[in-house]
Amino acid sequence: MPSPPLIDDSIGSLIRLAIREDLGGLPSEATAMDRTVQLTIPRSTYTSAAIVAKARGIISGLFLLPTILREYDSTLHAQVQIQDGQAVIPGTTIATLQGPAGSLLSAERVLLNFISRLSGVATLTRQYVEVARRSSTGHGPAICDTRKTTPGWRVLEKYAVRCGGGVNHRMGLYDGVMLKDNHLAALQSTRPANETLATLTRRIRQALPPTTTLWLEVDTLAQLKQALPDGGADIILLDNMSVRDVAQAVIMRNTQALPGHPLLEVSGGITLENLPAVAATGVDRVSIGALTHHAVGLDLSMEFS
Repeated sequence: MPSPPLIDDSIGSLIRLAIREDLGGLPSEATAMDRTVQLTIPRSTYTSAAIVAKARGIISGLFLLPTILREYDSTLHAQVQIQDGQAVIPGTTIATLQGPAGSLLSAERVLLNFISRLSGVATLTRQYVEVARRSSTGHGPAICDTRKTTPGWRVLEKYAVRCGGGVNHRMGLYDGVMLKDNHLAALQSTRPANETLATLTRRIRQALPPTTTLWLEVDTLAQLKQALPDGGADIILLDNMSVRDVAQAVIMRNTQALPGHPLLEVSGGITLENLPAVAATGVDRVSIGALTHHAVGLDLSMEFS
């Protein structure tokens, strides 16, 4: 089970935002109301409910349950039956909840939205991880996410990727350096005419802390050749290359640079259908924006007893 992120102010604010848009305010505020509950459920009614999977998938986001429930009613309690990162089949009880029936009914949709969304990301990630593993020797390439995340949800969605067996790329622009085609184009007027990509990356590498990862994005084998050997990039990202070129890139790296360094990462247009051919090339990593921006929420329900 991957370690969940700390529930800091940003996550807490996201939860409260979701509650406000559903209730018209926080439960403690006069503007908040669940009209259906107010008209039908006596405050003295207590009950229990179960969160149940309606589809096969990987669960993520259960660590949020206590925080979400506490925002609605401090007397609500949850007992988790499985852990984030575990697989479920239809009918699996994921957690049981107890407390005032009205509070549980009010919390139902927000609670399920968070867990469904994150479980959908984890489920899609696991599909890619399993395809990559089956299509290559050993464990296969690492399946990585990107910065193509839902605004405000990045920490949560990247946690869900880890629950699915994936690997996090840089969290943001602040914790990694990636020289992309647009950076290289913007540098054209200031770079020395004879500076190669290997020289450029060595210069940047020297200015970085050892723990900061440096990526270099290349579009062609000619650019890759220029970056090898003796370049400073930790990872060279092969952007939108054909499978044939990716295979050739692996051969070039293995013959012209230190074995296993730099790592080679494929990005651009990766699907479950073409991943087997990419994984079979021996590339080290595959980054896939679809893990987060194409994921469909896992079908879950809350069932009252």
